Amino acid sequence: MNRRALILAVAGAALSGSALASPSAETPAQPASFNLTGVGLPIIVGGRVRNYVFAELKLYLGEGQTLDAVRAKEPYLRDALVRAGHRTPFVLADDWNQLDAAALSASLIRAADSLIGKGAIARVEVVSQAARRRTTVRAL
Repeated sequence: MNRRALILAVAGAALSGSALASPSAETPAQPASFNLTGVGLPIIVGGRVRNYVFAELKLYLGEGQTLDAVRAKEPYLRDALVRAGHRTPFVLADDWNQLDAAALSASLIRAADSLIGKGAIARVEVVSQAARRRTTVRAL
C-alpha cells in the first residue's frame, strides 16, 4: 500500500466517525465571537505612563448580531478602547503588569453599545495580556 492510499484510508475512517454526525438538537449553538488582537493599553499611575500592556480580547456577539457588523466597526472599537484607557486607565492597584479586566470589559461594551447598537457585544473575555516590561509597583 502506498502512502497516498494509506492517508486516504485513515482520513476516510476519521471522517466516517463522529465528524460526519449531525450536531444534536441538545447541544446549544455557540455564540458568534470576534477576536480583537494586539490592543496596546497604557498603565498610567500618578500622571505618568508606567507600562504598556498588550491585550488580546475575544468579543462575544449579542443575540441577532452579525459578525460583519462588528468587523466593520473594529477600528472604531479599538480607538474607543485606547481613548478610554488613556482617560481612565485600567490599572490594578497592586500590579502594573496586568489590566483590570472587569473595567476594560465594561468600557468596551459601553463603546460597542454606542458604536454598533445596544446589545451588540454580550461579553468580553480577556484572552491574554503581555506587559511591555515586567515592573513592580513602587510607592509614589
